[in-house]
Amino acid sequence: MKQTKLSSEADAKSPAGADIRFIMDGPTGNMIHSTVPPGQINRATIHATVGEFWHVLQGEGEIWRRDADEERITRLAPGVSIDIPVGTAFQYRNTGDQDLTFLCVSMPPWPGDHEASHIEGAWEPTV
Repeated sequence: MKQTKLSSEADAKSPAGADIRFIMDGPTGNMIHSTVPPGQINRATIHATVGEFWHVLQGEGEIWRRDADEERITRLAPGVSIDIPVGTAFQYRNTGDQDLTFLCVSMPPWPGDHEASHIEGAWEPTV
């Protein structure tokens, strides 16, 4: 059994550009806390082997997602949860005046930054 406490400072940057804090890891997945400051537009990416679930805690934003069947922009706000299946292109941004924060669960566990490829997205990134 594991127990963790959220650190007060970021542990790393995601390949897309968010500040991340590691929360939990295990054989089937891992969980991070992500922070995107106001006005930031992260780089568009696609993952080779990892799917993600997100749950928004605070702030306002948008996420663009595209797969073989569909393309959409979803409003991100507290209480909203989204998925990013393996092979889905995505890009997100903070459209509010406070930090956009969310929990992200990766399945299987994140193998390293080589997992993410940068692609053309919906918006011009600021990071």
